[in-house]
Amino acid sequence: MEVQSSKDKEFDSLIEFRRFLERFQTRDGVAKYQERIRHMVYMNQRSLVIDFDDIILFNRELARFISENPDKGLEIASQAIMEIMRKSYPEYAETVEKFYPRFRNPPRIFKIRELNSEHIGKLVALEGIVTRVSRVEARIVKAYYRHVDPETGELHEFLYPEEGEMGERLERPPYCIRCHRPVRLELVPEKSKFIDWQKIVVQEKPEEIPPGQMPRSVEVTLTGDLIDVARPGDRVIVTGVLRVAPIASFQKPVGLKPLFSFYIDANHVDVQQKILEEIEITREDEEKIKELARDPWIRERIIASIAPGIYGHWDVKEAIALLLFGGVPKITEDGTRIRGDIHVLLVGDPGTAKSQLLQYTSRIAPRGLYTSGKGSTAAGLTATVLREKTTGEYYLEAGALVIADGGVACIDEIDKMREEDRSAIHEALEQQTVSIAKAGIVARLNARASVLAAGNPKFGRYDLTQPVSKNIDLPPTILSRFDLIFVIQDIPNKERDRLLAKHILEVHSDIEKARPQIDPQLLKKYVSYARRYIRPQLTPEAKKLLEDFYVSMRMASVPTEAGKPTAIAITPRQLEALIRLTEAHAKMALKQKATEEDAQEAIRLTLNTLVKVGYDIESKTLDIDILETGISAARREKIKALKAFMDQLLDEVGEIERSELVKKAVEKGFDRELVLEQIQKLVQSGEYYMPRPGKLSRVK
Repeated sequence: MEVQSSKDKEFDSLIEFRRFLERFQTRDGVAKYQERIRHMVYMNQRSLVIDFDDIILFNRELARFISENPDKGLEIASQAIMEIMRKSYPEYAETVEKFYPRFRNPPRIFKIRELNSEHIGKLVALEGIVTRVSRVEARIVKAYYRHVDPETGELHEFLYPEEGEMGERLERPPYCIRCHRPVRLELVPEKSKFIDWQKIVVQEKPEEIPPGQMPRSVEVTLTGDLIDVARPGDRVIVTGVLRVAPIASFQKPVGLKPLFSFYIDANHVDVQQKILEEIEITREDEEKIKELARDPWIRERIIASIAPGIYGHWDVKEAIALLLFGGVPKITEDGTRIRGDIHVLLVGDPGTAKSQLLQYTSRIAPRGLYTSGKGSTAAGLTATVLREKTTGEYYLEAGALVIADGGVACIDEIDKMREEDRSAIHEALEQQTVSIAKAGIVARLNARASVLAAGNPKFGRYDLTQPVSKNIDLPPTILSRFDLIFVIQDIPNKERDRLLAKHILEVHSDIEKARPQIDPQLLKKYVSYARRYIRPQLTPEAKKLLEDFYVSMRMASVPTEAGKPTAIAITPRQLEALIRLTEAHAKMALKQKATEEDAQEAIRLTLNTLVKVGYDIESKTLDIDILETGISAARREKIKALKAFMDQLLDEVGEIERSELVKKAVEKGFDRELVLEQIQKLVQSGEYYMPRPGKLSRVK
């Protein structure tokens, strides 16, 4: 009786599911799934996407049955689609062996650490970030076996299993299905039926990891049209059946261990295409956001809400606010992408709250990630190819900048990174992609993240008499990619120090003093709303102001009468940065037009940073070459003159004592340190050599 009732239940479910597909209508009276089935035929598709909340609305009992018995539920749904196809589109139904129902939007989305043994065999959905993707392989679903009957000589061939599909392991029937004898069967791969198969690893989102704990991940198997829908760094919602597989032991097994690992047999993968869509903004939130935007002092309130426990640093906090909102990315018709993300670098003395600013930013950003350069490698920041020990497969694994795609990556102690690791972030900073070519895997991943980096001066404290390239251990190629560079100095000042001391004492005695003006959760939603819906355009007045500023700065770089070029104060790279800053300043007030006022603030901030980091002490002018090349125009001219003098001298005398060469150059008016530095460089490059100890000669 029990078996009969179970079959009746299955039969009822099949009828009920077919009724759901045929009769379910939207509020507008549209037969939603009849339309989707028609679309499947036109597009030659085999998968039907079904919204789970529609099933709940139609029949709760059916929804419960599918959740509790997903294997049966999926089979019944597949049969129901096939029956409707045979009835409405018989010609198309004949060409397709099986249709696949894809369920999405289940009532509950789990966090990875919430999955446990109670959910095994149940339909579950989880959210996370794709960190690894394997190559595509073929998985057998029906094996083709054959054997020759030893008595009659007849050839027996058959597909196995007769009903359903092959499980996770390749099964061999104990006897021939045709002659029912226990004979040796031969597998024929060419006639067997396969399906495309791929494995991905989904990791917890950084903002969901409890402090002090390792991020958890789960393997997901993709089949059929689900393969290659997600790339490393994508945020996904995976719906599927939670299953278990024995844990592979690295040691020689003495006996089978009773340990199994979770994995998800995916039914549907929803890639969150829109950046920042995971932050839910309700109608109430939207009203609060619009109410905030009406405040004429909204920008000041936002800046004051960034790290309120830290005293001062107004310009730095404003730059962080602009970085959070970002400019407007543009994509040209030929596919060229112009970045809208703003990069900011903080260079400062120890104890100037750089790390605290970075950590606060990572918490307030809608998609924030904090990492330290000291413990980061090139692979950890960008992407790498790994080999799994058990299977020998190669995986593409995403790094921090790829995981932070669409958000903010905060890199502390960027100067402590190894040189080869730093060079890996060049492409991510400017092109906002990460390219990798290793072990036969050639890929390009998105890394559309704003970078907020911090570093300490090379010699402990910042030396204003030296250019920024000498103060921080970063190459000019990376320095030039930052839109704003702030030098934070700790200079004793009686009045300022007294105010700082009062602020710290007040915060320690009453923590409420450090409460931000805008609630952090509301500010996070405000930033997300602005990034999602506000795309400001420059007004003609703002364009004119930026144009005039750029041209006036360039005019200071016109060559002198002698023909020697003067220092270049600004390049098109800084103009693009000004445009991004202007757009971000408009976004802060949720304005769709970037006005002259926004452009003025962008110019003020840019000039403030250029005066500190692009000022050439020797020529007493702004010189962007200090950032772009690491050498000012004035110094470059001196190096050229010194090189010409030394070459001429060595051509005349053949060889000379090193100390004598230094003495003659100093007498000529060149700086002693510059002479010693250039001699060392010329010897290293091979232009000069030492024929005898202490002697120098020129290679001809």
